[in-house]
Amino acid sequence: MKETMTAEGLIKQKLAAFEQLQAEFEECFHFVQDVHGQQRFPTFSVADSVHYLHALWVCECKDRLLSIFKNISRYEGRRCLELLLSWQDGDTATVVDFLYRKLDMLPVADITRLLHQALYHDNDKNLARRLRHGRLVMLNRGTNLMHALDAIFAVEEDLLVKEVQIACVQYRHNPSQIEEQIAEMDTPLYSYVPHPSLAQ
Repeated sequence: MKETMTAEGLIKQKLAAFEQLQAEFEECFHFVQDVHGQQRFPTFSVADSVHYLHALWVCECKDRLLSIFKNISRYEGRRCLELLLSWQDGDTATVVDFLYRKLDMLPVADITRLLHQALYHDNDKNLARRLRHGRLVMLNRGTNLMHALDAIFAVEEDLLVKEVQIACVQYRHNPSQIEEQIAEMDTPLYSYVPHPSLAQ
């Protein structure tokens, strides 16, 4: 009986924590979708890159609070916190590597071939429309990556670290806060506990 009460209490805590996070999650989720190609940003500042890492972490928090099953780590929230921490110490290369891995363009040439096939051989206009949209999303994503790298590489390293630190303060990620946030992700609140109440 005590275990059931503990589980019920944990579910209530998870729901309460998600309720507090929900508005920020919705903003962050849309931002991640935009960065991933739903929008082509005219510029992408260092603060925007910090915002992107923060947004991925918030999305990961939502998945963990609601115990969403996943067999892949789609948001890599803990990794984003680690990157924000090390970037404030001047480790830019690891952040660049992460951005490349998340945003580097997929095979646009292959999609273009499939588009040609759909239009001129299969006469499949619906597939062609979806392929055109997918190609545009990939181009937007690649453009966003290039803008992010351009902003990161445009300033001297010491000024870059200051920019990162200022942006991290805005998103509540100074070093001591990050250490607390990483530790909190190991608590039962963020553990996987599937429950019908969390799936609603």
